[in-house]
Amino acid sequence: MKRTLAFGGLVATAGLLAAGLAAPAQAAPDVASDPLATSGIAAYNVVAYWTNHEAANLIGATPYAVETKPVTTKLVSKGGPAPDSKPGIVPAIGDEKKTVAKSKNVNLPKTTGKVFFTGGDGNPHWCSATSVQSAYKNLVATAGHCVYDTESNKATLTNWVFIPGYYEAKSPWGIYVGKQAFTHYDFDVYEDADRNYAFVTVYNGLKALNSAVEIDATSWKQVTEDAWKLYNESLRGTKIVDGKTQYWVKRFVDAGALGANVGGQGIAYNQKVGKPVYVFGYPSGSHPDGNYAFTGKTLKWTYGKTFPVQVPSIKGEELIGTKSSFTGEGALGSSWLVNYSSGRRLGYLNGVTIGVSDTDGNNRIDTSFSPYFDGELYGVYSAAKNLWSGSIA
Repeated sequence: MKRTLAFGGLVATAGLLAAGLAAPAQAAPDVASDPLATSGIAAYNVVAYWTNHEAANLIGATPYAVETKPVTTKLVSKGGPAPDSKPGIVPAIGDEKKTVAKSKNVNLPKTTGKVFFTGGDGNPHWCSATSVQSAYKNLVATAGHCVYDTESNKATLTNWVFIPGYYEAKSPWGIYVGKQAFTHYDFDVYEDADRNYAFVTVYNGLKALNSAVEIDATSWKQVTEDAWKLYNESLRGTKIVDGKTQYWVKRFVDAGALGANVGGQGIAYNQKVGKPVYVFGYPSGSHPDGNYAFTGKTLKWTYGKTFPVQVPSIKGEELIGTKSSFTGEGALGSSWLVNYSSGRRLGYLNGVTIGVSDTDGNNRIDTSFSPYFDGELYGVYSAAKNLWSGSIA
């Protein structure tokens, strides 16, 4: 894979940590960064890929099946992941000056949704993901292999978008096109499961309107040339009025910044293993025994304490697990939230699902696992959290 590597210096959480927490000074990790849609034209083409022909690609997308087969996990009774500096948190959007309240009810977070992309097989697929805190409210967190193409060993997966609250081709808060992706160098080069996470900056959302706008002949030439080739007949057209040709394109409006619309979860790292977490995602597919437990159409959740696990087959030596019946397909990238408040639907992201396991051998998935979030994770997050994306409307 070819990457642009950003080697960091010192990073600190000053101003973002909750009151009473010291900001750790630590060496930033090697961060791999890649562009996704680098221009307005490229971003519009991505939106067109998903919305043209009555959203055929969105409707036809299947859960990403890479690395989703149940694997053997090794429960670690001693040792396990260890913090590499002091515990730290980044508060959720809107919680910067609030304490986390407790609630017995489980209201599903608005921040969670699906990321859609074209896989190395050329077909449309999706994973789970969540919006997280950032300076410009424009950041998405998911599993690394829901961004980087580990199967064909290319750079990034193409036509990458995040749709919070997605359901049956509906995008209630808009479609957010990925601009730039960040992961750890060790995942980039070695596919190290201990670093299998990614953060993606996204442009402001776009919402399609049920109307068209007339454009002139010069603009028509632009939207039909090679750079706009995906902007096809379902999004543009011509008509004859009084003997003259009129040109039209489908209208999109700026839906605003992601975090301003749905909020953004905080980040927790270097936390003690054993804390309870909620896992939110869109599981799909069957258990090994053939039981088709989840459809992937609706957001689901599980709850349990974390524990240390190892998955040597995917180079996972310092992972955490939690009891969960989520099947692997679709659940990849599911958000693990500690101290989740149902009232505000916010908490702290402390993991992302990268795989599942049947630990007792009964042919039913019972465990999900995630990288342990430490200072290396915070370093990758820091490389992305202050970058501006802007509008493409």
